[in-house]
Amino acid sequence: MDFLRPASWEEALAAKAEHPTAVPIAGGTDVMVEINFDHRRPEYLLDLNRVGELSEWEVGAESVRLGASVPYTRIMENLRGELPGLALASHTVASPQIRNRGGVGGNLGTASPAGDAHPALLAAGAEVEAESVRGSRLIPIDAFYTGVKRNALAPDELIRAVHIKKADGPQQYSKVGTRNAMVIAVCAFGLALHPETRTVRTGIGSAAPTPVRAKAAEEFLNAALDEGGFWDNGKIITPSVAKQFADLCSAACNPIDDVRGTASYRRHAVGIMARRTLTWTWESYRGTAAHTEGVA
Repeated sequence: MDFLRPASWEEALAAKAEHPTAVPIAGGTDVMVEINFDHRRPEYLLDLNRVGELSEWEVGAESVRLGASVPYTRIMENLRGELPGLALASHTVASPQIRNRGGVGGNLGTASPAGDAHPALLAAGAEVEAESVRGSRLIPIDAFYTGVKRNALAPDELIRAVHIKKADGPQQYSKVGTRNAMVIAVCAFGLALHPETRTVRTGIGSAAPTPVRAKAAEEFLNAALDEGGFWDNGKIITPSVAKQFADLCSAACNPIDDVRGTASYRRHAVGIMARRTLTWTWESYRGTAAHTEGVA
């Protein structure tokens, strides 16, 4: 196994172009586990730790450009207001040591359906900035996951950053694990309210071959909120609407039985998380200044 250590982003792109099979490593929290258990033995490792810009972020007027290697700890500490869903997801990542090393770029590169960041990125409607010596492009998060641990990156591309719109409404994240820490998700669920467009987006992790959205559930809830005038009157969402939303989220799953949980349990748990996160986010929305008058 050869170890490539570029000193700049340009050198990294050149190395990836010359060695398309090279596996990028930054935090190493996924790659090193696979190597240590001999599940993977790449010909080349591409160390990106000397590329400082990957650990930087920029907060713009409408969105955050998050470097691929920004540690989860930094997201929790510095971007809780702009990216609340991703900050909540970051809290659930393993241990403090791993949160200090791991970043969203690693989750995206590995593309495991159990990656903690995926549901929050789906719910927020993120875009992945990919680059090669041929140029750069933005990949919508909905088009990024192409199969089990597969993504839309070309062989010579690297993830440079993730573009995430700043939250314009409440966001939530929930995860089920076999214990309280250092655990791979049995299933996870992210929800984001987008009052500016009067839409809701979801993200489901570890309950299908890839991270997925519950699109039928979103369409149902968007219609129910619009028809009932909920965005304007701030009324409590009725139990029947919440139940139907939860059932549709469960139906969006395509899980398997494994050592962490059964398929039926995953479907059930996703429905519970969907109902709870909807309740939490809507209560937060109702509590905003614009909806304190005339709320039933």
